[in-house]
Amino acid sequence: MKEIRFDFNNMFSPNIRILHGVGESELKAMSPVLEQARRHLLGLTKDRLSRICLGLEWIELPFQSKQEIARIEALAREISQKFENVIFLGIGGSFLGLKAAQDALSPPYYNDFPGLRKGRPRIYFEGNNLDPDTLGVLLKNLDPKKTFVVVISKSGETTETKAALSVVESWLKKNAGKFFGRQILAVTDPENGTLRKRVNLENGKDKLSFRSLELKKGVGGRYSELNMGLLHLAITGIDIQELFKGAEDMIGRCKSAVLFENPALMYAALQTILYRKKGKSIAILMPFSETLKSTADWYVQLLAESLGKKYARKIKKDSKAREAWEPDKKHIVNVGRTPIAARGTNDLHSIQQNNIEGENNKTITFIKVERFCQELELANTGDLLAGKKFSELLSLAEEATEWALVRNDRPNCAITLPAVNPYYWGGLILFFELACAYEGELLNVNAFNQPGVEGYKNYMYYKLKKQGLPKEVAQEIKKRPLSKNPRFII
Repeated sequence: MKEIRFDFNNMFSPNIRILHGVGESELKAMSPVLEQARRHLLGLTKDRLSRICLGLEWIELPFQSKQEIARIEALAREISQKFENVIFLGIGGSFLGLKAAQDALSPPYYNDFPGLRKGRPRIYFEGNNLDPDTLGVLLKNLDPKKTFVVVISKSGETTETKAALSVVESWLKKNAGKFFGRQILAVTDPENGTLRKRVNLENGKDKLSFRSLELKKGVGGRYSELNMGLLHLAITGIDIQELFKGAEDMIGRCKSAVLFENPALMYAALQTILYRKKGKSIAILMPFSETLKSTADWYVQLLAESLGKKYARKIKKDSKAREAWEPDKKHIVNVGRTPIAARGTNDLHSIQQNNIEGENNKTITFIKVERFCQELELANTGDLLAGKKFSELLSLAEEATEWALVRNDRPNCAITLPAVNPYYWGGLILFFELACAYEGELLNVNAFNQPGVEGYKNYMYYKLKKQGLPKEVAQEIKKRPLSKNPRFII
């Protein structure tokens, strides 16, 4: 079987000048640091308690038991046989991971044509914003008696998802009868949180009401598609074992001590050099595939939350040499590349102008696909496109984009998938997750927490008068309220 390939020629000089590219001597000088990062990360993954405490348990997700997957698949068959629609409520990884899988692995226009679904339910995603129009329109046009709801939330307190669940629950209660709870399933923490408490309460009254699946400990949302996304995958008929196999094989490749055989470590190394030494602070991910655009959106969260950090990481060890990571409040670093999702060829007519002639502060990563599920061929009309296949034109467009960037000393690289299927997509997301983890090591930040996200949440909780908000949070908001001068509003 072909492997996913990582082509980084256009990150190096002499393809682009040394001012903007990586010299092999720079990469060689970094070798000891890279090996230290690899050893440290992989050493931590060998101990289950360390994995859970540090948020590294995601690396074990491809190795889940066949019995557990069979249980989820049986539940998915039950839901598919009884319901025409499934609404997934979630935000962050609980939305982006599922949407990425849906767009990549289900046929385009899946909801629109019954033949594409093969008897499976239509899939909708909500609970990822507070715009009343989208959820309002959806509920007015779905039959509540034929709709199942899956809510994904670790705590049950995330405002967007909590609000959506409240509205959807009222809609079901009003229209689907007294057993409406049998149409709700929660994917949540196994022990704690308000959603778990609600599950325990309702499930205690009726075993078929508010059933649940567990979010594994030590797995952050953006790394959890192979945990919280499994029911979605099973409902849509995706081969989970193939996806696991692709992820497992990629993990094996990315453990290699040989840098030129370890794609994730090489990706992290090149991006770090270009960021720290060449000023390339913007990371554009541009799949040349419509079905992978949502995967690029997922990557934006992965990179931004993992590496956008204010403080350096402070490592403490206990008596058994197990590590605990804390923010080093004395060492402010404010690091992290800024990710942007794009797609070819659509965005060659928009963002590409800036990529070529704007500030040279970016790296562009392309995702190429060798074999598509469909093929279209143009008629022999005698012009320059006559007889050409769409896939040939798309490949040529990507090649031309590389050329235009190299001509202007713009660093870029390409990841090539032999096809978009569960095996290769599973490998792709593990590649990016491992690359992020390695880059976190190289920047010495905690790539598995997201303290900056709590700022807007705490402000909302304060305004909503949530009980139990820490005093220091409330005091900070009181001391530094938003200030609006009417003179600066036109």
